Amino acid sequence: MSHDHASGAHDHGVATAPERSLRWALLLTGSFLIAEVIGGLLTNSLALLSDAAHMFTDAAALAIALVAIRIGKRPADARRTFGYARFEILAAAFNAVLLFLVAIYILWEAIERFRSPPPIQSTGMMVIAILGLVINIISMRLLSAGSQKSLNVKGAYLEVWSDMLGSVGVLIAGLIIQFTGWRPIDPIVAVLIGFWVLPRTWVLLKDSLNILLEGVPSGLAVAEIDAEMRAVPGVIGIHDLHVWAVTSGKALLTAHVVRDTAVGGSDADVLAAVRERLQTRFDLHHTTLQLEHVACSTTACQLLDEAPGHADHA
Repeated sequence: MSHDHASGAHDHGVATAPERSLRWALLLTGSFLIAEVIGGLLTNSLALLSDAAHMFTDAAALAIALVAIRIGKRPADARRTFGYARFEILAAAFNAVLLFLVAIYILWEAIERFRSPPPIQSTGMMVIAILGLVINIISMRLLSAGSQKSLNVKGAYLEVWSDMLGSVGVLIAGLIIQFTGWRPIDPIVAVLIGFWVLPRTWVLLKDSLNILLEGVPSGLAVAEIDAEMRAVPGVIGIHDLHVWAVTSGKALLTAHVVRDTAVGGSDADVLAAVRERLQTRFDLHHTTLQLEHVACSTTACQLLDEAPGHADHA
């Protein structure tokens, strides 16, 4: 049996770069949220209230992401042998569901606004939209790096990204109302924001559910991994191959490796070669490999050098 995984010391009292970015983004977003809600009510703009709703989900997503990172840094224990890293994926899935609910609400409210467009104060609407746009751009810059490595941070990043688009839409709607007086543009922009957010939210939810269901991580194919392992000299079979992820960026692999004893080299050499192939070809560093000298039967995997009566069941 061979185990290989990278491990490093974590200072649980020191904030990581993504955590610091999330804190600043939350401070900026939370501070502006109150002003945008008040502005949306005063100007009577659904587009602005839509943007405020997204701003609220931004703040919630950022707060959840922060909590998830703090909990995710807790070390493994006797009850959580993989640690708490998967809490980040739960947070990402929750953020996706939250975005879905907000988008559905905005679409429903827009239908009512189409029937009876209310008066809208376009000047205040545009001023608030510009301020919101500045806040969103700053927050996006803070979160952009972390969004490439963590689904949790990616969820927060998508929230801010959608809200930035909402601010642009509100600004355009305000300009049209200011110069033409055409009020239906307000719910139209709100609907466009909702339709833009939904597909990206679905991708986030799908990726999160794939990890929760222990699916093969994105970018990896079991058939390719199997073929690459079989290509190692001395390996004549692979079975019980499983690839999954605890959280984004932390893929794991377990497999039974059958070797040809006629080929030179020790068992350790074969396992080392397989591990190296997995690391260099697929960036898989947390692997558990069971070496066998004979092929697995349909009911049990009997090692050639096992004590009588003892079998390792798949």
